[in-house]
Parts: sequence; structure tokens; C-alpha cells
Amino acid sequence: MNNSKTILVFDDDADILDIFKIVLQAAGYRVESSQTSDDIIEKARSVNPDIIIMDNWIPGIGGLKATQLLKSDPACKHIPVIYCSANRDLRSLAEQANAEAFLAKPFDLRDLEKTVAELLKNDDRSTHN
Repeated sequence: MNNSKTILVFDDDADILDIFKIVLQAAGYRVESSQTSDDIIEKARSVNPDIIIMDNWIPGIGGLKATQLLKSDPACKHIPVIYCSANRDLRSLAEQANAEAFLAKPFDLRDLEKTVAELLKNDDRSTHN
């Protein structure tokens, strides 16, 4: 059903990456991942994801700066980002990063699936190339 949709996950925690992969692949998505935010633009361009899930505390330039960089790049700015963190100021961080959605850690698996599905549905209605 979602076979053509790709999700790129940035998180330095291998266990959390496994959870994302298991849940999202079971829902029919293709999942790519990275444990660092270095070269985020190159990674996003090569994977060409439909959604990016970004951890706040990812090594390299960090989730906030990485997302801002992504949103300032003409080739990547249309990609919806779900900002993910255990930080209490998650909503504020997501807004600063220009992310479309946020997900608090630890997250409910249904919330993860619902957030991804909603962003994809909104993305399908937009008119970008």
C-alpha cells in the first residue's frame, strides 16, 4: 500500500532505529537510516525520502541545525520532517527547526504511524515536483 514511500530516519540510538525500521517497514514503508547528521543534504538528495524523522540529539551538527539546513536547501525544503526528542521543549525545538510535526520520546507506536500517515496525506495534496 505505501510501497513507494520512503522514510529517512536520523537517530544515533541503534535500538530506536530498529524500532522505527520494524514498525515502519511493517506498515509498508521503505526505511533508510543514518546515525549522524553529517552530510544531511547529500543523504537527503541521494535517498530522496518522502518524510524525514530527525532526532534532536543526533551527533554531528545536531537535529536542530540539520533540520534548518535541510529546510534552507531548495532541493530538500519540501520534505516533511518529524522532529523527535525526549526534550521538554520539543514543540519549541520543532518550530525553531521548521519541522512539520514532532514526536515525543518515548513514543507510542500508533502515534508514530498516525503522524507519518498524516504527513504523507498532506504531502500528496501539495503540488511540488
